[in-house]
Amino acid sequence: MCYNCCASLALLEERRRDNRNRILREAEYQRADGRYRYRYIDENAQENNVYSWRLDKNDRMPKGKKPELSLREKERQIQADLFDHIVTKGGNYTVLELVEKYLSVKTGVRPNTKAGYKTVTNILKKDPFGQLRIDKVRLSDAKLWLIKLQQNDGKSYSTIHSIRGVLRPAFQLAVDDDLIQKNPFGFELASVIVNDSVTREAITRKQQRDFLNFVKEDKYYNKYYDAFYILFHTGLRISEFCGLTMSDIEFDQNRIHVDHQLQRTSEMKYVIQEPKTEKGVRYVPMTDEVAMCFRRIIKNRKKPRKEPMIDGHAGFPCLDKNDMPMVALHWEKYMEHVIAKYNKTYRVQLPKITPHVCRHTFCSNMAKSGMNPKTLQYIMGHSDISVTVSIKNSNTNTLNRQSHLILYHCLSA
Repeated sequence: MCYNCCASLALLEERRRDNRNRILREAEYQRADGRYRYRYIDENAQENNVYSWRLDKNDRMPKGKKPELSLREKERQIQADLFDHIVTKGGNYTVLELVEKYLSVKTGVRPNTKAGYKTVTNILKKDPFGQLRIDKVRLSDAKLWLIKLQQNDGKSYSTIHSIRGVLRPAFQLAVDDDLIQKNPFGFELASVIVNDSVTREAITRKQQRDFLNFVKEDKYYNKYYDAFYILFHTGLRISEFCGLTMSDIEFDQNRIHVDHQLQRTSEMKYVIQEPKTEKGVRYVPMTDEVAMCFRRIIKNRKKPRKEPMIDGHAGFPCLDKNDMPMVALHWEKYMEHVIAKYNKTYRVQLPKITPHVCRHTFCSNMAKSGMNPKTLQYIMGHSDISVTVSIKNSNTNTLNRQSHLILYHCLSA
């Protein structure tokens, strides 16, 4: 071998050692500043480089440098990705871009769900987390971000639950598309943040009676008494109650036919939708008192200038000042105002009461009366009986004989 060849080989060998005299592998290199580089070719035949201040995981991180994986740990990760055909750098998707891609394939969603999706994307647009490249998001990063949302940003547990409900399937889409190897949001939320959500409890029989009596006797709010009574004694979802038309109230059969609900979108558009669950189409029994309330509502209904029709449905009993059907927000506000006035008047305060609390109260009362859980599940329109039996309240009541007979007649018809 000639002298020049020997000199070249010696120089090459010298270059393949680091400043600690360790032999460097092929494609590894140490720069003059001490930082290590690894060069590789990705699936698109593009040359890429990764860097680290440490060659091996046991090396100490230079003082003042941000902790990171060693070069050889990064090499193993790259090689594993290439072997599994993972697209390098997560396809250069940011978290926000990934979520937008995921939501683009979610078609046919309800307006409320779509509004929830918009809230998540708005949060990601404002938060630096949304601009992170998806392959850079580790399990600890995902957990710390959710903790930040609760502790620093003041987001509620339910809001964070909804956010994670979008991010987890979005990152799973990235896994399925071979953009990343693991889903960083695949953990139980309750193990990371505190569940500070307020359980919507049923109220006691006395609280229900005090509330209804106050409404009935109040000179201003008594016009809402019949609707409140119906909600407490049928267990209807508020959107189902708002969607009722006069033809759905079957006075001759003492029952209410439920096969749709009324929603108003954030764009103030009224839409008729299917019930919330597949079990939502049902007949709900009416007592004589409930029937009387409906008759009074219909009798006192002012004739509109033009009868509103929503997606082929007309004859809504409760209309607002614009001759449009009342929606959930109307009833929530009315109840809020009643409670505020009641608590300002009396020393013994009433808890927060919403249309959904009325539904919980009805379910609790029927369960405590000894109603068969499967019958109650049917009346409530719950998709899973576990939802029905989980509603608890210390209040005990006895369902009167008339109600039992009506339930039997309604369900056997």
